[in-house]
Amino acid sequence: MSTRPLFSLPALLLPALLSLSAAAPAEQSRTFGEYTIHYSAFASDLLTPAVAKNYRVKRSKNRALINVSVLKKHLGTTGLPVKAEVRATARNLSQQLRAVEFKEIRVESAIYYLGQVRVSNEETLDVELNITPEGESAALSFTFRQQFFTE
Repeated sequence: MSTRPLFSLPALLLPALLSLSAAAPAEQSRTFGEYTIHYSAFASDLLTPAVAKNYRVKRSKNRALINVSVLKKHLGTTGLPVKAEVRATARNLSQQLRAVEFKEIRVESAIYYLGQVRVSNEETLDVELNITPEGESAALSFTFRQQFFTE
């Protein structure tokens, strides 16, 4: 089995490709009215060094990368990317709280939000996302659970 990372530069920004790796969970989504939030979380060492450098992401098996995108329903499309304010906290099963700060990444016609948080081997995090699409006053909120394996 090759130890070469699975991601090329464009692959980081195509969450559906994450499902190709057993180590990375498939991209997930939640729908709120006219908005669909796509999200995924995985160890940042799965990124190639070039991708990590390009997006200023620290590669480490002990750092999780949370990837979020917001699409607004639009007839005849899979949705149009929307700017949003993305906030998150991560809490482990011992109730230790960690803030997650996101940065916006724009590539061609896509908008992604990337945040990082430290993780330990076999640690499970409950990630609470609060996302306010541009032009909206109320946040779209939900929590997802993800376990990380670093060894």
